[in-house]
Amino acid sequence: MSNLESYPPVFRHQKLEETQIYDPLDEEDSSDPIPVIDLHCMDLHKLGEACRDWGLFRLVNHQVPLTLMSQLQEQAKKIFSLSFESKQGLFTSPVSYFWGTPALTPSGTALSRGSKYINWVEGFNVLLSQLSQFQADEDPMRHSFRALLEEYGRHMGRLARALFEAMVKNLKLGWETSKSNLSESTGLVRVYRYPSLPKATEAIGMEMHTDSSVLSILNAPDKVGGLEFFKDDKWFRVKPIPGTMIVNLGDMMQAISNDEYMSPNHRVKVKKEVERFSICYFVFPEKGNVIRSSNYKPFTYSDFQEQVQSDIKTLGYKVGLRRFRINGD
Repeated sequence: MSNLESYPPVFRHQKLEETQIYDPLDEEDSSDPIPVIDLHCMDLHKLGEACRDWGLFRLVNHQVPLTLMSQLQEQAKKIFSLSFESKQGLFTSPVSYFWGTPALTPSGTALSRGSKYINWVEGFNVLLSQLSQFQADEDPMRHSFRALLEEYGRHMGRLARALFEAMVKNLKLGWETSKSNLSESTGLVRVYRYPSLPKATEAIGMEMHTDSSVLSILNAPDKVGGLEFFKDDKWFRVKPIPGTMIVNLGDMMQAISNDEYMSPNHRVKVKKEVERFSICYFVFPEKGNVIRSSNYKPFTYSDFQEQVQSDIKTLGYKVGLRRFRINGD
């Protein structure tokens, strides 16, 4: 089977001119000034600076086995290489297949989008707490994929808990009053493939956005770049360094910190004739937990996500935290 047959039909036939988005502020810094945090020797002061000034950092010494990261990537590549029709049929709840949009609810349901642009991405959305329900025993490929995801999810929960506890300590919020703001039971993994482009030199794999999570932990195990963060009116490219992870704060963390920490805008660019793979873990507050902050009206994550869906449907884009800001929109 040709690689093209594994792509969603819209990618095979979509005019490339319609997928390209050129940003007037498209000047990138060639350096990689992103702060580095060592999980083994946590520097709380340095962590606080990274969260305030950048909203993201590169995580090293995370103790996630490199063999696990490599095996998960290779298994994902095998699954992505299946035909589009096979991928649609193989995966059902709690693993769902999506393409053309990164905007999904934690249940895996794609949000309606008003934008005329299609994000040049396909992926699998995995609800980790329900992964045991995934019927994979009769298919060796799915069985291996589930086992790897279960192990990977355990490591991600460990990292998220350790990082969140450190952030709460920095913010002097108190663990007992803050622990419900992050629930490992909400954790989900999205495995992405950004297909190669036959003609264009560049297109948007994922348009500019902030994450709605508390924390997002990205593993891009190959050496294909493309991730960019917006800061100080310019884009910064994130160098692909295998074995490290990129942690960025989501909208929920910005609200929890009362805007002391930031949820950064970021995007993914796709390069000519080079596929990009990445794996991202997202974690959210406990269901029904009310986020309280002097800058925002009290809200739950469900309230937030319903507003995001409404805005995307009616406006074509996510408004986000501004909808809940006191004296805001």
